[in-house]
Amino acid sequence: MEREELTSLVNTHIKHFKILIAIAFSLAVSILIFENKTAVLAFVGASANELPIYSVETNEKVVSITFDSAWSIDDLDEILNILKSHNCIATFFVEGNWANNNPDAVKKIVEQGHIVGNHGANHKHMSTLSETDMISEIQGCHDIIKNLTGIDMTLFRAPYGDYNETVVTKAKELGYSTIQWDVDSLDWKDYGVDSIIDTVCNHKALKNGSIILLHNGTKYTALALDEMLTNLETLGYSFIPLDKLIISEDYEIDHTGRQSKR
Repeated sequence: MEREELTSLVNTHIKHFKILIAIAFSLAVSILIFENKTAVLAFVGASANELPIYSVETNEKVVSITFDSAWSIDDLDEILNILKSHNCIATFFVEGNWANNNPDAVKKIVEQGHIVGNHGANHKHMSTLSETDMISEIQGCHDIIKNLTGIDMTLFRAPYGDYNETVVTKAKELGYSTIQWDVDSLDWKDYGVDSIIDTVCNHKALKNGSIILLHNGTKYTALALDEMLTNLETLGYSFIPLDKLIISEDYEIDHTGRQSKR
């Protein structure tokens, strides 16, 4: 083989090798971005702190109990009594319309020492809204609760858990930390008492600093609540108010939504 032909062949192989390396690198970056939201945020120049809080890093064996309140109030008294018997301060994320229709229920939640959080004024899919409407939903609920109780809420949970970075950013601008959950009871699916208890107490994500999602106004939640809380206590957990669990400053949030001190 002539020297020129050999050189040309080598150069061709090198060129093909570089193309393969570039393709492999691109695929690796794509996989990383797809599987790791932090990578996405870094890629677009956003901060990981624009994620909601799903759980909190802590050495204490504590969990936080939260309820979304947008349905009936038929089981509320029973739920409040059970929480009291376990010395559990819960957070009730109330929808604005629900609060307007049930002002005494909101006042009762506050009077019994529980936290009231913002669940939007009209239970809309927040990620589908314009920025103006996002602000209107959050501020609208805020104003309703402020007028009823005098409280300036600081915790926001998007209806349906539906958020994007803009929702989290707008909530932050209004003075809110956006809260999700890492343990979903699935109580709204009406699978039954045993299902709620098993789903929560044997959840693969249950750990120190977990945020547990429940709903009032469901068929089985009140019936399952006492045993669920008892089982959590048997597992060694105690209950911490959500505003005492989350970190208010100098924190970071990883790609799973777990908040920790810097």
